[in-house]
Amino acid sequence: MSDLLRIERDGPFVRVTLTRPEVRNAFNAALIGELRSTFESLAGEPPEALRGVVLAGEGTVFCAGADVEWMRASIGLSVEDNERDAAAMADMYVAIDTCPVPVIARVQGAALGGGMGLCAVADVVLATADATFGFTETKLGIIPAVISPFVLRKIGESAARALFPTGERFDAERARQIGLVHEVLPEEAALDARLGALLDELRSAGPTALRSAKALIRDQRGLAPDGARALTVRAIARQRASHEGQLGLAAFLEKRRPDWRDADGG
Repeated sequence: MSDLLRIERDGPFVRVTLTRPEVRNAFNAALIGELRSTFESLAGEPPEALRGVVLAGEGTVFCAGADVEWMRASIGLSVEDNERDAAAMADMYVAIDTCPVPVIARVQGAALGGGMGLCAVADVVLATADATFGFTETKLGIIPAVISPFVLRKIGESAARALFPTGERFDAERARQIGLVHEVLPEEAALDARLGALLDELRSAGPTALRSAKALIRDQRGLAPDGARALTVRAIARQRASHEGQLGLAAFLEKRRPDWRDADGG
């Protein structure tokens, strides 16, 4: 717990909330560092202890990008100092992107600039219908460079070419159409209901299976067909032969729900 983040635990789920509503949960160096260290710490938790992370923003806005005061302080920095700042932000996004369990972004109000990067590294993005999105960096004379590798994987080059240079803001439905957002809900009550349903789905999945399913996607990036074949054959064989895989199969054949508390072999 800090002035920048609130960490709450509900069984095998953790909610990480940005707590700077007075600046629309904008980034500064301290928040970037805390987000990185939080997700790096979560990555070390075992499957039975952690099955999912909710990433949220307190107040009326999810995340409005960079803090004005932080940007003001950057005026006059050398190229080397700017590179250090950018590298710290990139490391934060990598920590979220590589979190071993699904990360669900709960988006209300707006996701702008660096907040779009949070959407890009989340596995599932839920947004209210009135939420606003935008790669607004060019309006400030800068570019969405650090977030671009994650964004391009999420929305593709065509959408990025249309949206990066203009910096225009767009609505949640367009964000859904380009793949940045997965579901648009009418208001926050409906958003939270859907979020609860998604957590129930994760709760019903095998603890190591849901992690392996996420890793399966990341591990195939850049692989040639033969490499992908070898990886996927090995992955399913190991999961089927695991105690958890055997437990799930037995429960299916016996027409009952598996008790994943036994999945660690205890």
